Amino acid sequence: MTVTGAVSADRMRDANALLERVRQAAPEMRGRLRPAALLGDITWFRVGGPADVLFSPADEADLAYLLARLPEDVPVTTIGLGSNLLVRDGGIAGLVIRLGRGFGQIALEESGRIRVGAAVPDVKLARTAAEAGIAGLSFYRGIPGAVGGALRMNAGAHGTETCDVLVEARAVDRTGRVHRLALADLGYGYRHCSAPGDLIFTEALFQGRTGDPEAIRAEMQEVADYREARQPVKSRTGGSTFKNPPGRSAWRLIDEAGCRGLRIGGAHVSEKHCNFLINEGEATAEDIERLGETVRARVRARSGVRLEWEIKRLGLPLPGRPVGEALALAAHEGGQESAGAAGM
Repeated sequence: MTVTGAVSADRMRDANALLERVRQAAPEMRGRLRPAALLGDITWFRVGGPADVLFSPADEADLAYLLARLPEDVPVTTIGLGSNLLVRDGGIAGLVIRLGRGFGQIALEESGRIRVGAAVPDVKLARTAAEAGIAGLSFYRGIPGAVGGALRMNAGAHGTETCDVLVEARAVDRTGRVHRLALADLGYGYRHCSAPGDLIFTEALFQGRTGDPEAIRAEMQEVADYREARQPVKSRTGGSTFKNPPGRSAWRLIDEAGCRGLRIGGAHVSEKHCNFLINEGEATAEDIERLGETVRARVRARSGVRLEWEIKRLGLPLPGRPVGEALALAAHEGGQESAGAAGM
């Protein structure tokens, strides 16, 4: 077990104290609370320290009830399926909210519309649309994660983004107020959403168009085949690591900087697709973040381009450890580059 799997006695004591505060503040809460929940069990990287308290609300009303009564000094963080997420080794302080079964509904509406809960996996949304003969949502077959994350980052693939198919969304703010948001309210850009950071998305309404189910399934298979052939989908990875700079490809910049196959600790840059970082099995979150920051530094030195993280990094490092750009290694430090065949 790596260092991310340990929970100290002091941390457990503090987590239980926060748990009691939450229960006393919201005695009629119906969801589940877990103290010192190890987030490495959730994230696709399989790294990350504990959440002080992990909350799985029963439904939107339960979420709003708790947030309206939660003391203002308690930090709140929301996570999804953990596919585009790096939780640092020290874990996340305060209350971590993860939507579950109560946000997994899917309802077909008139005129090619689908209303879905924020915890619905993107691939399930695509499959449901295909079965109903609704075209335009097949790109979600190639996006790991759930609808809530797609709303928060304007997820997209194969030339289509969430903003192209979204009609409206529902969300709950830190005070427990429920909001109904039109597309224009979300301020979407490339992998960006301008909605207030405290909003927790709970539901979305998508607009598709009439299509042939067989043709849609064939399109989805093409998306799946493309992803399987070009991305390390069977590895412990968080998906695309960096955003593509305007007019450039992040993977190409990474390759040109000599980072294909670069290894630091238990993490390495994928030989198959340079914009993916891989946990070989024993990596810590620090290994992965250090690798990412080293890649960013070398790309900037080589091309002058400053790559932006697409993966969301949350939480605290272990005591005394650095985070962010301070982790980057110089060009002569770290592991070695792979001699494998070039990919993306």
